[in-house]
Amino acid sequence: MSKLIFVANRLPVTISREDAGLSFAPSIGGLATGLGSVHSAENSLWIGWCGLGGGELSEAETAELERRLPQEYASVPVFLSDQEMQLYYYGFCNRTIWPLFHYFNHYAVYDHGEWECYREVNHKFFRRVAEVVDEEDTVWIHDYQLMLLPALIREKFPKVKIGYFLHIPFPSYEIFRLLPWRKEILEGMLGADLIGFHAYDYVRHFLSSVRRLLGYEHNLGYINIRRRLVKADVFPMGIDYQRYQEAHLQPAVREQIREITEKIKGTRLVLSVDRLDYTKGIPERIKAFSRFLDDYPAYREKVTMAMIVAPSRTEVEAYHELLREIQELVGFTNGEHGTIGWVPVWFFYRSFDFNHLTALYSVADVMLVTPLRDGMNLVAKEYIATRVDQKGMLVISETAGAASELGEAVIVNAGNTREVAEGIKTALEMKDEEKIERNRHMLKRLAHYNVEFWAQDFLRRLGGVEEVQRINLSQRLDPAAVQRLLRQADQARRRLFLLDYDTSLMGFANKQAGGRPTRELHQLLQRLAADQHNEVLIVSGRDRAELERWFDDLPVHLAASHGLWLRTAGEQWESTEMVAEDWKGTMRPLLELHTSRTPGATIEEKDHSLAWHYHRCEPELAAVRVSELKDTLEDLTSNLNIGLVYGSQVIEIKDTRINKGQAAAVWLAKKDWDFIFAVGDDWTDEDFFTILPESAYSVKVGLGASHAHFRVESVEQVRHLLKQLVVASSREKSQSRSSGKAGKAVNHD
Repeated sequence: MSKLIFVANRLPVTISREDAGLSFAPSIGGLATGLGSVHSAENSLWIGWCGLGGGELSEAETAELERRLPQEYASVPVFLSDQEMQLYYYGFCNRTIWPLFHYFNHYAVYDHGEWECYREVNHKFFRRVAEVVDEEDTVWIHDYQLMLLPALIREKFPKVKIGYFLHIPFPSYEIFRLLPWRKEILEGMLGADLIGFHAYDYVRHFLSSVRRLLGYEHNLGYINIRRRLVKADVFPMGIDYQRYQEAHLQPAVREQIREITEKIKGTRLVLSVDRLDYTKGIPERIKAFSRFLDDYPAYREKVTMAMIVAPSRTEVEAYHELLREIQELVGFTNGEHGTIGWVPVWFFYRSFDFNHLTALYSVADVMLVTPLRDGMNLVAKEYIATRVDQKGMLVISETAGAASELGEAVIVNAGNTREVAEGIKTALEMKDEEKIERNRHMLKRLAHYNVEFWAQDFLRRLGGVEEVQRINLSQRLDPAAVQRLLRQADQARRRLFLLDYDTSLMGFANKQAGGRPTRELHQLLQRLAADQHNEVLIVSGRDRAELERWFDDLPVHLAASHGLWLRTAGEQWESTEMVAEDWKGTMRPLLELHTSRTPGATIEEKDHSLAWHYHRCEPELAAVRVSELKDTLEDLTSNLNIGLVYGSQVIEIKDTRINKGQAAAVWLAKKDWDFIFAVGDDWTDEDFFTILPESAYSVKVGLGASHAHFRVESVEQVRHLLKQLVVASSREKSQSRSSGKAGKAVNHD
């Protein structure tokens, strides 16, 4: 029976040492709560650090953990030494990855020893996984502490389904590339089948880094990596919605609500809840509240901010300095604005339990969540779910991951104290009717996409990726299919080769360099076309002059401008259609405008078309311009015989009556072919894939839906296959010559 294996830095159980021995209790909050229902319902295991340093554990205690955790908590412990915790966790994880991924790159430390320890600990986790995993299992790995683990598992267990989820932001390429071990981190993550992020921006940054640093292209979030598809997608983590919705029903919470209401005595409450961290924008928040009291003095003695800061990483000096700054700002604000009987900021440097926290959520008029950068921030969601009367209002910074889901909240720039101050005022003065309407939409969203749905959604999508991989693998031109192809080609006497040129025969780098075929490709085509049983048709969107200049010395047929012009080897060009070009005067100025606004873009004019190339452009800018052009051009061409063709990093405007299928049809009708081989890489090549007989070998290069029967991953594979076909033809000629010589010898005798 297959099982689900969770792997995270920590186990879902808190272990502590007491006088009577080791104490075990289920962890509350965070990932443990999020995955708890799935962990308990499934045939599952959870692998993680036990929470105690190697120096703290005796042999007997280690043996007890090894025995009790699997039996009582379906968990497998990983044991880390004190030095490993210092270098791996407090070092590389929290001194390098955490600040860099949160855009605090000036705090990031690049220590080779800490990196080596990070690698070793990932290997230690892998060894624990290897002890329990089977090929039919699913492994779901969590967060930045284990970014190398997916690839380690993939290498040893290639059939295992692997999911990976990053719970912090993934930074932009400009930030990520500062990391000395950036490629190793990406390769590690890409060992997974599905990589999840909280927000689309993180997906976009990840795909950009993968493309720029590793050269892997992507299509609709699918990345093609050495015979594997990897999907990157968005899964905004939810909360235990029901727990927070029903918190006010608990007697302990109701009593806390009564006590807090009595203490604030009619004063309106702004609430702030965070863990101590420089990413949370706590000093900026205090300054913004002070600015609020300065700019709107009518609110003095009428509004109090309760600020809860949970201790975190107390052994790190930067956090000590941050705490001192917070305490000084609280003191300054209270000293400047406070009066007898009114303290503007209540500061609590400690953690609050669930009852006390939800009581505060229930009475707070405004929840102030303004991190400078945050992967998600579940506090914002907890507040909305707890405030059942829907009369509280959330003020959230645009750089919190949750902001993309909670668009009805008051969204502010965390670094702009004036804007945050205005946001507080807006929230306080908002009519109840408007707050209820806004919260109603957010509540509906949170109720649907709760933490259980998040986990199940990820696992469902992981299964979906496996299905997409299976379909693509079933279309792979595997060794058995290649042998069938070569046998059929060897037996055939009338062979037709329909070969798309750009990015099917020629690599993308050559295309960027101008497109001229390399000497190797030229010689390969020469050898293929030299066989008297072969006819080779090169099909391209390029103009006829260019193709003639490159291939005039070869015995190949040419189709230029997507089939508008045809040339039989050694003969003159012939047109397949009479086309008008008066539409170019309307379209060209539009393309010129977008070219001037897009560095690297170029316009190519052909006999019957205009092409806008963007392969030299910055990818993200190009994506924006393509979207703009697409909308405008589709409106302009809707009533004409003009259409848009989306090729490999090119948009082409052309007469819709012209396509590559026309050119292919001419040659298909010439003979009764007993072997047909066609290869292409983009939508323009689907025109000849669709008209081929069922017996043809049609091959799509790369990812994407296609009518082709098979697919390969690269230009190099296409060329290798053509070389094999040439060798097969040469073997046939040798056999023919040998048969001829034998026949002559027999006659002579």
